Amino acid sequence: MSNEGKEKVHLNLAKFKSGQNHFEIVVDPDIAMNFKLGKTDDVQDALKYEKIFSDAKKGLESSEQQLEQVFKTTDALEIAKKIIKEGEVQVSQEYREEQRNQKRKRIVAIIHRNAVDPKTHVPHPATRIENAMDAAKVKIDEKKSAEDQIDDIVTKLREQLPIKFEVKEIAIRLPGDVAQKSYGVIKNSGKIIKEEWQNDGSLIAVVEIPGGLEEEFYDKINASTHGNNEAKVINTR
Repeated sequence: MSNEGKEKVHLNLAKFKSGQNHFEIVVDPDIAMNFKLGKTDDVQDALKYEKIFSDAKKGLESSEQQLEQVFKTTDALEIAKKIIKEGEVQVSQEYREEQRNQKRKRIVAIIHRNAVDPKTHVPHPATRIENAMDAAKVKIDEKKSAEDQIDDIVTKLREQLPIKFEVKEIAIRLPGDVAQKSYGVIKNSGKIIKEEWQNDGSLIAVVEIPGGLEEEFYDKINASTHGNNEAKVINTR
């Protein structure tokens, strides 16, 4: 019988290679990636079939002897866990695009949080960073973490925007009636490099924060203390 006119079935696979042995499983790519990344622990949901193939497209299953030799078990679910965790998961174009979009947002947030305009020492708005990324034709690699791409992306952005990564040390004094309540704001905003609790319950501290968060820090501490505080930048580097 001719195969003409039949719809070609596309299989999403996870693959694993050991020596000359090839192993494949048919998966839901999104669920499989969630399992690979530790976002779910139920491998069964990721599988279309509880079978291990040597060639899934041809329907060729791996022999029990091969499975036992490589995986020390013939349990399809246990083998599938190893294939997904240690092998390669083929993902859809939609999944890759979603990963790029999420990483792009993460990268913009990191730059906005940590970088400033070196002339004004004020962070660039997120929309300005996004527009500069478009102008510089920045490409996001969905396989790399956002953090691993920052250096290369900032190098390209400097063709469009003046950018400098800054750390600011802010000295702050909190009166005794608000110090305990507002201490968490300081602790969660950056690294406390000095703190001195006074006999009257007030706090004198120095906190190190990313340069782009200065205004946000002031807003949070003012909201927590109802403006009853003293704060100023004592060092920028």
